[in-house]
Amino acid sequence: MIGLLRIGNCAMAGFAAVIGAGIVYDMTEIPVPGAILLFSSVFLITGAGNAINDFFDAEIDAINKPMRPIPSGRVSRTSALYFSIALFGAGVVLASLINTICLAIAILNSVLLILYARNLKQRALVGNVCIGFLTGSTFLFGGALFGTCGIVRTAGLFALAMLATTAREIAKDIEDVDGDSALGLDTLPIRVGKERAGFLASAIGSITVMLSPLPYLAGFSAWYMLVIVFADLCFFFAMLRLMRGDAAGSSRLFKGGMAIALAAFVVGSVGGTPIVI
Repeated sequence: MIGLLRIGNCAMAGFAAVIGAGIVYDMTEIPVPGAILLFSSVFLITGAGNAINDFFDAEIDAINKPMRPIPSGRVSRTSALYFSIALFGAGVVLASLINTICLAIAILNSVLLILYARNLKQRALVGNVCIGFLTGSTFLFGGALFGTCGIVRTAGLFALAMLATTAREIAKDIEDVDGDSALGLDTLPIRVGKERAGFLASAIGSITVMLSPLPYLAGFSAWYMLVIVFADLCFFFAMLRLMRGDAAGSSRLFKGGMAIALAAFVVGSVGGTPIVI
């Protein structure tokens, strides 16, 4: 069952929520109970989304990623479904203990994760943007710890995360085009071709890099710029790999760049001016 969670992704998402709160309220002074609830709720809902995605993608993964828990036979589809439902429920309950805004975001994201796994991912570009929104919304969720003001203050980072994730999701679709084609899916690379899809992903990645200084200009400390440059380099090489036809390598670099960007947000939010974008 643990393999369904993809713990690394869950932890990164949970950490992003805590960072979202740190942007509004100094990272070193976030209330510990609130931080724990934020991290745990996002961790569980993200894990639930991964599990329900594996439930609906069992046939696709049998072609594209046969070593995943369900196609490899380590976990049954029924067990994955029940596990996902339990995780969604637990994550939403924890969100309700924070405040009404966090509860609303948790419910919305849970519904979107289910819809994505069931059919949105099969629609060209719509599924990519959906995952981009879900990833970026973890910052909004963290900011919501302090109400509507927190959401406004994390809107810029939401946009950056959404753009970077959308680019990576397109790269992943290019990587999976053979299995997706065999099952008749309508992903962006299948509809417009790998080259055009790669060009769009690179264009979105370029916009992300160009907008990356915004948090610094809006109040982050200079440490943000020192770290974000390494994330931008990862994005640059990810785009280069993509244009050369290496979608798998590009996806890994986009993911690495996003992890570094999280670190940049952390160091930038300590000692900076409260951010409003």
